[in-house]
Order: sequence, then C-alpha cells, then structure tokens
Amino acid sequence: MSKDFKREDAHKHKRVSSGSWRSPNGTHSDIRREVKGAAPKPKAGRRTDKYVRGKHPSGYDEVLVNRPVELEDLDSETEAARIAGTVGGKKKAQILEKADELELKVLNRGDTDE
Repeated sequence: MSKDFKREDAHKHKRVSSGSWRSPNGTHSDIRREVKGAAPKPKAGRRTDKYVRGKHPSGYDEVLVNRPVELEDLDSETEAARIAGTVGGKKKAQILEKADELELKVLNRGDTDE
C-alpha cells in the first residue's frame, strides 16, 4: 500500500505493520468517519498516474525471462528483465552474462559479484 495510508494505531503496536492497510472498523474511529485532520483513507479516484501504473519502482517495464534468447527482444531504455523463479543456477548465470553483454538491467540479480 502507499506511504500515504497508515494503518490505524500501527504506532501503538510493534506487531502491526503501518504499511499493511486494513479498513478501520471502530465506532469512534476518526479515520473511518473521515474526520478533518485524521489520516487519509483510500478511495476511488486516488489511483497512480497512467504513465507510472504497472511499472517497477525503478521506472522500467518488467519482462519475465526464462531463457537467454528472450533477452534479445528487450529494449534497454524502457524494459528490464526479471528472471523467473523456476530458472536454475546454471541458466541464471547464462542469462546474467547475456544481459551484461546487451547492457540490460536485471531486477533480481541476487548475490552476484557486481
């Protein structure tokens, strides 16, 4: 959830993450009643901008890659590769090598020497 929306009473309890939004249910809840000065509540119309929506926080479009051959179709300016979770270590090393050749960004490099 966005940084704008804090979970109610998250600052009071260590076990409650402020990033995990839950709709407030309390009878006297200022957030539920949307009292002036209370924390904001997510509503329709508070969507992200169209040009940012669905992108990785780095600004690239994510493309899932399973094989080194699939890297050749990527545009290094706008797209970044994300190696699929089912890819093994040997093939992941091949994909990373090919990405370095083509100067592509890999979002989940892992513990590699860089």
